[in-house]
Amino acid sequence: MKKTVVIALAALSMAACSKSGGSGVKLRNDLDSVAYVIGMNVGMNLMRMDSTLNVDAVCEGIRDHFRGKTRLTADEAETFYLSYVNYALPEKARAYEEQFLEDIRKSNRSYARTTSGVTYTVEDVGDAERTPVNERDSVVFRYLLRTVDGEQLYSSYDRGDTVRVELRDLTTGLRESLKLLGEGGRIEAWMPSSAAYGAEGCDSLGVKPNQTLYYEIELLEVDRYANRIRRTNLRR
Repeated sequence: MKKTVVIALAALSMAACSKSGGSGVKLRNDLDSVAYVIGMNVGMNLMRMDSTLNVDAVCEGIRDHFRGKTRLTADEAETFYLSYVNYALPEKARAYEEQFLEDIRKSNRSYARTTSGVTYTVEDVGDAERTPVNERDSVVFRYLLRTVDGEQLYSSYDRGDTVRVELRDLTTGLRESLKLLGEGGRIEAWMPSSAAYGAEGCDSLGVKPNQTLYYEIELLEVDRYANRIRRTNLRR
């Protein structure tokens, strides 16, 4: 594990050094070009991890590594790196996400926020007499799902399908959003990762870990749990 962390840090450092300019480095042969391409690819991963890293400090780390005079031992490097990835980096992402959602709410007075951070505007309330209230209520709905940068991940409208499920089987954000609607209602909602798919993401939808999501939801049908129980009892 320790060796892996040191190697990973060294690779990321090389990528960052190429990012800082690298105009003095000449690609004299194929090996140099291959090294540069590897640096580009690792550099893209570094940018995804944290684009605010100090490039000069990263380059200094790789220089010290090759000199054999690093400022941290392998144990210290592992402890610090894992702490950063597992705690500091997610906290930084949450702070950015919180500011992003708050800016949406402030820029448009029609938007409100739930306690979990779902930032929404109800386009059509629908039938207020037919709203889901119980976690075991069954709902039928259509939805469109996009990322913050506008990439469409899913659309019931394009696929021509609907979702039929009990509320308890949905994410926190979807449950909260649907409870704000009656049959025929529509809502637009920005959902923080904590109310969506969290650190695990969702491979089937293409949702990345800790990703903020945008939904357009249309509630088509509500079948309350109490009504289902009543129908079951009547059949007996």
